[in-house]
Amino acid sequence: MTLLRVESLEARHGLLAAVRGVSLTLDAGETLALVGANGAGKTTLLRTIAGAHAAASGRVLLDGADVTRLPSHRRVGLGIALVPEGRRLFPGLTVEENLRVAGTRARPGRWNLETLLEAFPLLRPLRRQPAGTLSGGQQQVAAIARALMSNPRVLLLDEVSLGLAPRAVEDVYASLAQVLGEGATILLVEQDLGRALNVASRVVCMLEGRTVLEGSSRELTRERVTEAYFGLRRAGAKA
Repeated sequence: MTLLRVESLEARHGLLAAVRGVSLTLDAGETLALVGANGAGKTTLLRTIAGAHAAASGRVLLDGADVTRLPSHRRVGLGIALVPEGRRLFPGLTVEENLRVAGTRARPGRWNLETLLEAFPLLRPLRRQPAGTLSGGQQQVAAIARALMSNPRVLLLDEVSLGLAPRAVEDVYASLAQVLGEGATILLVEQDLGRALNVASRVVCMLEGRTVLEGSSRELTRERVTEAYFGLRRAGAKA
């Protein structure tokens, strides 16, 4: 069942077209990885889906309902949660306070403070610690947990491994394993092609604001994705 549908979406930064006619679907329980070089439009696409950036044209539909013109807080209430690039936790609040703030208007569901501390045991000893004192990997796990506090139907993860040491990336993905294993619906922006191909059932590659390659992660090779990533493959955009 298609849970999220993006139709001919356009988004701009002033006169610059950052997202150009992007269409994609995300089924319930699916993990879709969005890859592409810096400036490809990935972050703007996620922010537009989440309502943090205005769409110039096109539509975003959640379970068939058009949410394109709804503000971001309304989309959170309907089940779209974004983990933004750079985490953006409240640095002066503790980990627990960050989670509780996110849970004030949560949808009914499995995730609450205790279930998240069980799912992300790395956070339990840090729960009283100010978020600004955590390492980058710890902050990323806390940001994912904060998004889950709203019990989203669709989780948007932007640049999960960006700027993290390899060990921290391992810790973040280990923490994500239970969420992925429970069949969460995830749209993931990831610069690490190996990670993207390993965790996602499908991969979409963006270049200059457009989708240039799409296919099953089992069928797409690293070489094909790399060609699309750098604009070396223009013909046969859809796999």
